[in-house]
Amino acid sequence: MTRNAPDNLCPIAVNLSEMLTGDWRAMRPVVDRDRCVKCATCWLYCPVQCITEKPTWFDVNLATCKGCGICATECPHRAITMVEETED
Repeated sequence: MTRNAPDNLCPIAVNLSEMLTGDWRAMRPVVDRDRCVKCATCWLYCPVQCITEKPTWFDVNLATCKGCGICATECPHRAITMVEETED
């Protein structure tokens, strides 16, 4: 037996939209490639695992980064700084 959905549902619940964590971030991490020694501390501590490996440094996937700043706090080489997010 199939039930039909009522017509008076909240439009938010009916019309799903994809929203990534990075869509609501207030601060974003910026990696200084010259200071990054690829120790992977940022990767280890990132709660959402948005740190990505590059040939000679680690970078941040801003689509999923929530801007918590843990990577910047834990980086022993101060290669990551948090900057205010701006609309581009």
